Amino acid sequence: MKYRNRMMATVLLCSSYAALAAGGGGGGGGGETVSADPVVAAAQSEIEQKNWAAAQSTLLKALAGNPQNADYHNLYAYALRKSANPDMDKVFSHYLEALRIDPKHRGAHEYLGEAYLMVNNLPKAREQLAALDKLCFFGCEEYTDLKVAIAAYESRQPR
Repeated sequence: MKYRNRMMATVLLCSSYAALAAGGGGGGGGGETVSADPVVAAAQSEIEQKNWAAAQSTLLKALAGNPQNADYHNLYAYALRKSANPDMDKVFSHYLEALRIDPKHRGAHEYLGEAYLMVNNLPKAREQLAALDKLCFFGCEEYTDLKVAIAAYESRQPR
C-alpha cells in the first residue's frame, strides 16, 4: 500500500509540474491561451487577425509604460517579424531584451530561433533549440515548433 501511495504521489507531482511548465513562456502567435494581461490579450487578438501594425502599436505603447515586460518585447518582435518588411535588427533586439528580462521565456527562445532561420543562421537557431531542450524537461510546444521549423528549413537547403 505504501508503494502504491508513493507512486500516486509521484504521478501527481509530475503531472502538476508538467502543467506548470506548460503555462510559462508566453507564446504569442497561436492564440492558444488567453492572457490575464489586457495588453497581451489585445495584442494576441490583433496577431490572430494578422493585423501586424495594430499589434505593434499596442505593444509599443505598452512598452513605453512597462519596458521590463518580457511578454511585450516578445510579442512586439513577433509582430515586427511577421510584417511585410521586417526590420530584423529591431526584431533581434526585442527578442534578446525579452530573454535578458526572462532567460527562461520559452516563446522568445522559439521565436528568436525562427528569426535566425529567416536570416539563414541555422547554428544560432539550433542554439535556441538547445536552450528550449533544457527548459522543457517534459517537452513543450515551443521546442516542438522550433524543431519542426528547423527541419523544414534544412529540407529546403541544397545538398
